[in-house]
Amino acid sequence: MSAVPAAPHPASADGSESVEQRYNLLLHPPRPRSGWQVVPARVTAMCVVELRKLRHDRAELYTRAVQPALWLLIFGQTFSRIKAIPTGDVPYVDYLAPGIIAQSAMFIAIFYGIMIIWERDSGVLTKLLVTPTPRAALVAGKAFAAGVKAVIQGAVVVVIAALMGVALTWNPLRLLAAAVVVVLGSAFFSCLSMTIAAVVLTRDRLMGIGQAITMPLFFASNALYPVVLMPGWLQAVSKANPLSYQVDALRGLLIGTPAHLAADCGVLVLAALVGITAAAALLGRLAR
Repeated sequence: MSAVPAAPHPASADGSESVEQRYNLLLHPPRPRSGWQVVPARVTAMCVVELRKLRHDRAELYTRAVQPALWLLIFGQTFSRIKAIPTGDVPYVDYLAPGIIAQSAMFIAIFYGIMIIWERDSGVLTKLLVTPTPRAALVAGKAFAAGVKAVIQGAVVVVIAALMGVALTWNPLRLLAAAVVVVLGSAFFSCLSMTIAAVVLTRDRLMGIGQAITMPLFFASNALYPVVLMPGWLQAVSKANPLSYQVDALRGLLIGTPAHLAADCGVLVLAALVGITAAAALLGRLAR
């Protein structure tokens, strides 16, 4: 008696897939994305992979929030009392808070290249580079993952600032826009770190260069004081510093000071694109 193949079980009444339909996905995978869908999908996948690493070291975000808290609690409170920096009608702690959010985001991103070197040493980077994923998508995924980490830490700083009485906005649209600004700024600085990593190729050199440029970038911005107080040459440096545009946008969004939001966001988007392009072009040096 010949065997008659059993008919496949239909989907359940609530629309969920049957067991056979799920197994069919193993035998017949879904059609791969094509065209414009490829790059966003790969960027999202790389970003998710990077964020999953937080499950193994969640304490990193909290320990990194200590330094921004000290800036607000010690530096901000002290300079508010001595009134050494004129900020108009805005209390100095309020003026400082967006700058510290941008600073904490930059400090996370500027050492992101160390992870790339570690992936090179462990062989992970070589495996990623032989996949069909474009190098720009690999870099962008890692860059935006650094931005999401910076947003999480920035949220901690916002809570600390609120507890100190800083008059921050709680408008959800403004907070969302501030998160986007943080992501864009962190994307640039993480790409800068990956570019440096591709040039120096070692963690020790990257650490030295990172420590050498973080504080000059911070002090050569409007994070601590208005640009008009700087000497002329430093004002020129500040105008070329993406951190200044990030801080200006955050101040306008979070505490309502006059800002050039369109120009600030335009500069940050351009800086992120240039950073992704440069890091992607040099990424292959790490795998040689």
